[in-house]
Amino acid sequence: MPDTLHEQVAQSIDRQRLIDTAVALVETPSPTRSAGPAADRLAQILAADGFPVQRRDADWPHAPAVVVSLPSGKPGRTLQFDGHLDTVHLPFVPPRVEDGILYGSGASDMKGGIAALVEALRVLRALDALPKGSVLFTAHEHHEGPWGDRRQVYALIREGLIGDAVMLPEYLADPLPLAGRGVAIFQATIRREGPAVHEVLRPPGLPDVVAAGALLINRLHAWRERLKQNHHPYAGHDSTFVGAIQAGEIYNQSPTECVVQGTRRWITPASGEAVQTEFERLVTEVAAETGTDIELAYSVQGDAYRIDADSPIVQAFQQAHTAVTGSALPLGAKPFLDDGNTYAAQAGIPALTHGPAATGAHTLHEAVPVDELMRVAKVYALTAIAYCSGQ
Repeated sequence: MPDTLHEQVAQSIDRQRLIDTAVALVETPSPTRSAGPAADRLAQILAADGFPVQRRDADWPHAPAVVVSLPSGKPGRTLQFDGHLDTVHLPFVPPRVEDGILYGSGASDMKGGIAALVEALRVLRALDALPKGSVLFTAHEHHEGPWGDRRQVYALIREGLIGDAVMLPEYLADPLPLAGRGVAIFQATIRREGPAVHEVLRPPGLPDVVAAGALLINRLHAWRERLKQNHHPYAGHDSTFVGAIQAGEIYNQSPTECVVQGTRRWITPASGEAVQTEFERLVTEVAAETGTDIELAYSVQGDAYRIDADSPIVQAFQQAHTAVTGSALPLGAKPFLDDGNTYAAQAGIPALTHGPAATGAHTLHEAVPVDELMRVAKVYALTAIAYCSGQ
């Protein structure tokens, strides 16, 4: 990539414009299933910049997805810039910029990253930098689980609003992930017949839902140790995790219900159905052994995927990252699940996750350095030029 092009892109990034875009998005609350105002705000920003904005219901008319196409006018690859506008259900924190750091709800996950995508889109258009091909920008909600179910991404895929590759600005700056684990959220509700009773009045043989919950957790922990044997150099290994257990109203009451919640993650693409069947079998065994009834809610959030290190999008990204930072990124795994899992598994396109080195995602203390937003905006623009040109 010529130094002059890198310099042109770097000089065209407008720091204050980027900050203003990020602040405008952060100051618009958008918990999952209520991100309509944020989508409207983003559409207004893009329209004011002169971009032809489409709105697609994408199975959620409460917050139609925002779609912009930037064509070069010549045939070539299409790189998709994709981000989610919804945030987790935590108290709203308004935006502020202090000492070069943007704070506020969604600053890290991922409104700062979306603002960087928008800035890259502006620069590509201003420089007329795409030699061929096009960039497709999409923004939507329904990402954050358990409130969202990714319906808008599924709809965009079904409607053909996808690129030949997609970049997502989640808060992962290092390494460059070439593999991601599939994940399911589970809730096992353990019940017994009869009313709650004082512990000393329990009739003989009355099933103990708390003990059943403990047995289920122990089985899952033992299973986790065995699952570590299923390992991939980038993706890591399969796992089970329990993060919550609730039961009882008072310390000396025998309750009628115990709820266990957690996750199941796997590394092998297209194995989600087999993983679920095995999970259901384990739960059924615990119910039979404890004389309880266990209702299992098992929600697959996304499948596992892998990307070829030699694929054009990886090569284009590494070329861009080297131009901006002086070195390529090491290859590795994506620790969390994002919409890239869905694009890779459902649309069959390579999905790269790279975003600013931000902190505090899923907390009240989200923070992202503005310098990081500037950096990734340059990387996104240069990646699009290299990828769409077919170099």
